[in-house]
Amino acid sequence: MMEDSDNAPSRNYVRDARAMAATPVDVKEWKKTMNVLLISGERKRAKFIRMERRVGKFMRKFSLPENANTNAISALCQDGVLTVTPQKLPPPQPKTIEVKVA
Repeated sequence: MMEDSDNAPSRNYVRDARAMAATPVDVKEWKKTMNVLLISGERKRAKFIRMERRVGKFMRKFSLPENANTNAISALCQDGVLTVTPQKLPPPQPKTIEVKVA
């Protein structure tokens, strides 16, 4: 049996890390927008007849793609679901270079 060490993570840390890793997400990509479902928060124990969701902290993070316009992001929380929608930047226009023949 292993002894507890000063470097071992606490039970609360392990519980929170598991809850964060198990938080479900959906990511959808559309032509002009990219929808990212991001859920974070803390659920505390309460009196319920039946409780199937985990208690404790939960979170998921995603890096936005390079073409995301970080100045145009909208967020909507509806029915306990947070939907974050960053607009995409327009594709770069091709550059025309004049070539001179000597």
